[in-house]
Amino acid sequence: MRKSDYTILLVDDEPDIVEIMSFHLEQEGYNVFSAPNGKEGIELALKCQPHLIMLDMMMPEIDGVETCERIRSIEQLKNTAIAFLTARSEDYSQIAGFRAGADDYISKPVNLKVLSHRIKALLQRYGNNKSKTDAEIPDLKKQYGNLVIDEEKHLIIIDGREINLPKKEFKLLLLLSSKPGKVFTRDIILSHIWGNEVIVGGRTIDVHIRNIREQIGNHRIITYKGIGYKFVE
Repeated sequence: MRKSDYTILLVDDEPDIVEIMSFHLEQEGYNVFSAPNGKEGIELALKCQPHLIMLDMMMPEIDGVETCERIRSIEQLKNTAIAFLTARSEDYSQIAGFRAGADDYISKPVNLKVLSHRIKALLQRYGNNKSKTDAEIPDLKKQYGNLVIDEEKHLIIIDGREINLPKKEFKLLLLLSSKPGKVFTRDIILSHIWGNEVIVGGRTIDVHIRNIREQIGNHRIITYKGIGYKFVE
């Protein structure tokens, strides 16, 4: 099989999982590297410059969350997609992962076909982000009372205090605030934020919404049970 232009780095301390994942991804044509812990994962990432890093949550040396935070602070890896692949499915673990800067959170065990779709969607977004130039990024800043959303700087400001949201939360807030008062259905949110190829759990949106509310206040986003969410100015 012809090798892909994409490189994937697996960072996991379970050799059996790494072996299965590596074989599957190599069969699909990806260039695959692996590391047994976060410390070695960061070192290898700087060398192989992967398009996607898949992190286990619980690892020796440094755990997945800290590893993700360190990667996000490295300029050379700023466009690298990061996904957690872990057996931990608690809400607080997912929130910690997203706050650290992860793009996706995939629970073990996972169907390999489903995993393939998630990876393709993540890499597709990587390609879209990579192709954008600074000239194409608009200088947008919107204010809603004490809340300022600065799209160019990728941050929100509340009462003068700057807050950096993880990418997914920021994109979700941008979407909802693009039309205050409009109810965005869950399907529309999934399509805009995760793409049509991504298969995510039903509670994924809820986790992100909860995280956003913790930062901007519960009153800004109204839930329409079974339908979706609305941003209030």
